[in-house]
Amino acid sequence: MITISVVICVYTEDRWEDILSAVASVRAQSHAAHETLLVVDHNTSLRERLAKEYKEAPDVRVLANAGPRGLSAGRNTGIAASRGEVIAFLDDDAVAERDWLLRFAEAYDDPRVFAVGGATRPVWASRRRPAWFPEEFDWVVGCMYRGHPTGRVRVRNVLGGNASFRRTAFELAGGFASGIGRDGDKRPLGGEETELCIRLTRARPDAVLLIDDRAVIHHRVPAARERFGYFRSRAYAEGLSKALVARSVGADKGLESERRYTTRVLPAGVGRGLRDAVLGRPGGAGRAGAIVTGVLAAAGGYVVGSVRARRAGTEFAVVDVTEGPEERRVEGATG
Repeated sequence: MITISVVICVYTEDRWEDILSAVASVRAQSHAAHETLLVVDHNTSLRERLAKEYKEAPDVRVLANAGPRGLSAGRNTGIAASRGEVIAFLDDDAVAERDWLLRFAEAYDDPRVFAVGGATRPVWASRRRPAWFPEEFDWVVGCMYRGHPTGRVRVRNVLGGNASFRRTAFELAGGFASGIGRDGDKRPLGGEETELCIRLTRARPDAVLLIDDRAVIHHRVPAARERFGYFRSRAYAEGLSKALVARSVGADKGLESERRYTTRVLPAGVGRGLRDAVLGRPGGAGRAGAIVTGVLAAAGGYVVGSVRARRAGTEFAVVDVTEGPEERRVEGATG
């Protein structure tokens, strides 16, 4: 069967136990990982501690992020150092179910498949979903949301915390773009995997990208992210991120899935919330209000991000992970 390297990007010792759990879940897979690469984002203390922890584990390698601070550069470091035919990505605060890699491997039996994502389920710090928190916005906490395609189906893009790519995908399209996604700033940006997937299908129009919701991981949601303030700020940051994605690959592709989500999924969610409120069910009005707030925050972020990108002449660079640290400009980006 196909060999799979797993990359876990880490940055803080505050998640020490989470990191150990993530690695343990990879090492317990029914389809054994070829290797696990822990890429440490400019944190010498954490890197040395992890190197000591896994010094007797030949299947685990600890690496320093070879690029600028941020998730994109960390992932690119892992891709460049990996040896598997497929590279899978797991969040540092998530654990994978035992057949996670097996489901990915099965999909790659089809040579047309260049990327496969899975389902990410929230593990709430409070042990239950906040009554006001709509499932339609579970992407706020990095999880699969109501309205996302289910089963094993073709998609525009996979979601970065639970995703895999054939190595040749990076040979065709390059790595993750800098200038998009989280970079050490406090604002919770994203969108780098969406931009990469669109760039991949432009480079290889017949490429198939799949979601298989049997490839499950469980993602921890800390108490701070169960609060409405985080919900609102994350929605705003997503708008900023989508503006950057649209700037890079064009609004037609950059917002293709979002149009259906906004015009169909979210109105239905508001309707369910209002119905639950009328029926006296807990949280109904709160969920409806949260959806409206989330839409407005994301729209505001998109407008602000678009204006900033036009004024600043935002530029995106893509590392050629097959040739080393050289960068090239993303097609369609402007400087």
